[in-house]
Amino acid sequence: MDNITPPYLSPGDTIGIIAPARFVSREEIQPAIRFLTSRGFMVKTSPHLFMQHYQFAGTDEERAEDLMDMIEDKTVKAILCARGGYGSVRILDLINLRKLQHTPKWIIGYSDITVLHSIITGWYGIETLHATMPINLTNDIAGGESINSLINALLGETLSYKIPHHPLNRFGTTTGILTGGNLSIINSLIGTNADINAQDRILFIEDVDEYLYHIDRMLMHLKRCGKLKAIAGLVVGSFSDMRDNKIPFGSDAHEIIYSAIKDYNIPFCFGFPAGHTEPNYALIMGRRVSFRVDQEGAELVFQPSPNSGIRENQEE
Repeated sequence: MDNITPPYLSPGDTIGIIAPARFVSREEIQPAIRFLTSRGFMVKTSPHLFMQHYQFAGTDEERAEDLMDMIEDKTVKAILCARGGYGSVRILDLINLRKLQHTPKWIIGYSDITVLHSIITGWYGIETLHATMPINLTNDIAGGESINSLINALLGETLSYKIPHHPLNRFGTTTGILTGGNLSIINSLIGTNADINAQDRILFIEDVDEYLYHIDRMLMHLKRCGKLKAIAGLVVGSFSDMRDNKIPFGSDAHEIIYSAIKDYNIPFCFGFPAGHTEPNYALIMGRRVSFRVDQEGAELVFQPSPNSGIRENQEE
């Protein structure tokens, strides 16, 4: 069954900004606020957005309160997470996401925000946006591809991406619901109610600043618990700033992933520009996609949603 699509936005709508994980400063968020207002949106910041409790943006209770306030605020049409880091998983038991089912709205972010993507799309049946965040938006890239693809997604424009051929690609064509996000987060959620549903899904993975043997261990975990056998296709995003031990692991991140996936007769592609990279293309998590890999490269096309949310329900 396809997930519910939150209502798309129009200029004049309000986008809320929260920080469910690591703390941010006002200076780091100002370029994003200026950009969003220049595109015609209203911006509302959460009460605890610039709080700091050790490495977190306020206590668990304060961060949970900010998310719930934005979910319950009928003037807010989308909720943009300021940054990742670590901490989103700590608020899951303090929030009531069933309220999001009554008034669906876009939850946006990547990295640690994979926690929210996974539980909202998999457990509550609502699409989310894996996309760039305010922490990444500086004056230098205010008109960049990452933020423009996010705006296009929020406005309801058709998303379709083509990328060049990679020598490790496996040719094929398939369709399925897109799931996944940060590989480390995906692994940490296995066995919980925020675990991804891999069956017949197109899995997207990315990661940053990990030891190569950690990547291998996580892929082995996905393989041994049946996730890789269940999926219909694999989209490999950026694996940047990988680290190695003094005694080399012997394979790079792409080779590690290929070794884990090569025995399954599914299409897969490497080098998709999403994750901890620029550009970081917007991906609708929980949306059905068409996925094709051939000698020219790979194409990911997001299909029109048959279950769009109704704007009037949000404005009652």
